[in-house]
Amino acid sequence: MIGKKLFDDFSEVSAKAWKQKIQYDLKGADYNDSLVWQSPEGIDVKPFYHADDLSTSNASRPSAPEEWNIGQVIYAGNATMANEKALIAIGRGVECIAFTIPSEEIDIEKLLLGIEIKKIPIHLNMQFLSHRFIQSLVAYTADSENVFYNIDVIGNLARSGNWYFNLKKDFNLFSKIITTDTLHVVQIDVSLYENAGADITQQLGYAMAQANEYLHYFEEKGILKTLKSILFKVAVGSNYFFEIAKLRAIRILWKTLATEYGLHIDCEISAMPSRRNKTIYDYNVNLLRSTMESMAGILGGANTIFNMPYDAIYHKDNEFGERIALNQLVLLKKESYFDKVTNPADGAYYIEKLTAQLAERGLQLFKKVERNGGFLKQLKAHKIQQEIKENALKQEQRFESQEDVLVGSNKFQNQNDKMKQDLEIHPFIKINPRKTIIEPVVERRLAEALEKKRLDNE
Repeated sequence: MIGKKLFDDFSEVSAKAWKQKIQYDLKGADYNDSLVWQSPEGIDVKPFYHADDLSTSNASRPSAPEEWNIGQVIYAGNATMANEKALIAIGRGVECIAFTIPSEEIDIEKLLLGIEIKKIPIHLNMQFLSHRFIQSLVAYTADSENVFYNIDVIGNLARSGNWYFNLKKDFNLFSKIITTDTLHVVQIDVSLYENAGADITQQLGYAMAQANEYLHYFEEKGILKTLKSILFKVAVGSNYFFEIAKLRAIRILWKTLATEYGLHIDCEISAMPSRRNKTIYDYNVNLLRSTMESMAGILGGANTIFNMPYDAIYHKDNEFGERIALNQLVLLKKESYFDKVTNPADGAYYIEKLTAQLAERGLQLFKKVERNGGFLKQLKAHKIQQEIKENALKQEQRFESQEDVLVGSNKFQNQNDKMKQDLEIHPFIKINPRKTIIEPVVERRLAEALEKKRLDNE
């Protein structure tokens, strides 16, 4: 019959009917005890999801970029060497370069020589704050809208325990930089919280509270309308569907927050695998972890994916590890067709529901932080650090009890695996005694304590 649809012969089945059928098949076993599990964020995960579970409208669904870029991070201690490395990477398929710049003495012309910055997005992660250096950058990159000056003065305070200079000077310089370059300046480094052990709710709530500090300050200074974009730097963990939903929730929460300030700009998201779950023993499993995490970043709607080499935590930068990391992304994009569909997670009931639940929990935590004086005040009072440490301890307890498994580390160990002679860099947290004005948020891998014992016993 003309106009008849494929499924017209099938009656719709409600969520209630599905649940009744499942309960019948359980033959008396309890539905909740048998099939429903709770995530670390306190979300009850059901065995199936249905259109009846969705309360969000299309208008509240997150936007997504039409395409995503393959990125590579390059340390720019030497401008010429970093430039050569970048050109080789671009020739191999890299579509975005992130330079880590340790000093303002770097020669920016040598660093960017031969790179088509009108076509290749450039992220500049500067480990210092300098208006003069930014001015020189703007003069050199004036013709490109693809340069991201990733500045996060509050994130630097959270990570290091100190301002670059002091609160007033840091924000004054930040204001000058915002008005000097009206393109991409502000970054929120959410990766710090993931790598330190924060759960997804904390990452979302703290990210928005940190962004709100900037928006409020820019509004007070009358420079809010000069803000053209904001970048969220996100580390993607191993809980695949939750991590997809996390990135989608960031876009929803940012849109909600920006609208309150009269801003109508989408956020940018750069995603990379978490360091929290990476291991030195059975290190090839890191390839599987980073592949799944990169996939989650893509499906979650990141603009750029920066992979990490499988041996990054114990080897110096090396050709083999970096080539494998790049090829993982190339395979996903060029051979697995992860670039062919925009927002592929749209309409997946499970992911849609998780997105809404995580966004709601993130919003509630954001409101709690604001009620208690805002992110900066809570950071100075060490409340943020304490909450992250408490959650990190819960993760460590689940790791020790094998409730959370890292293959080759806390379960399925290869006792013949020896690593002591392969360590080129120190793979554990480094204690650097120094005077700080606040307690820093410290990144720490889950397997560190276990790995130290194994190394001692080799």
